[in-house]
Amino acid sequence: MSTVAVTRLIDAPAVRVWRVFTDLPARAAWLSTVDAIEVMTPGLFGLGTVWRETRTMPGDVQVTEEFTVLRCDAPSRFVVASPGIGANYRMTYTLTPVEVGRHRGGTAVTVVQEGAPSAPGGRLLALVFGGLAARTVEGALRQDLTDLALAAVRPAAA
Repeated sequence: MSTVAVTRLIDAPAVRVWRVFTDLPARAAWLSTVDAIEVMTPGLFGLGTVWRETRTMPGDVQVTEEFTVLRCDAPSRFVVASPGIGANYRMTYTLTPVEVGRHRGGTAVTVVQEGAPSAPGGRLLALVFGGLAARTVEGALRQDLTDLALAAVRPAAA
């Protein structure tokens, strides 16, 4: 299993960050690498919510992934799972209000992605491309959090 963790400070309250992040129909408008979102379950974001995201990856390759919410503790934490090609992924997002310092009133958003091979070929790929894959995932997670930060501080997100 491989694990990648990324944290980003966002100058917006956790409730606002949560609202922006969990508004699935609006995600494609602010996530720079997401081309389309298809919400599969009705209702508000929460336990059991399922959606598909189509992203453009490096090399202009489009990939569609399906996500399922496994745990939801609004507005501070949620866990999603996604079956991948040769690997299964689990991502934990934690939103922590910043109480002191110059970012007081903001939010520290941490995402931890764990990936485990789901097929024998996935194990081989993990051995061969492990470090490269981890750097690629880290870059994608950082970009998503940068996009989230921009969307959360926009006046329309209030």
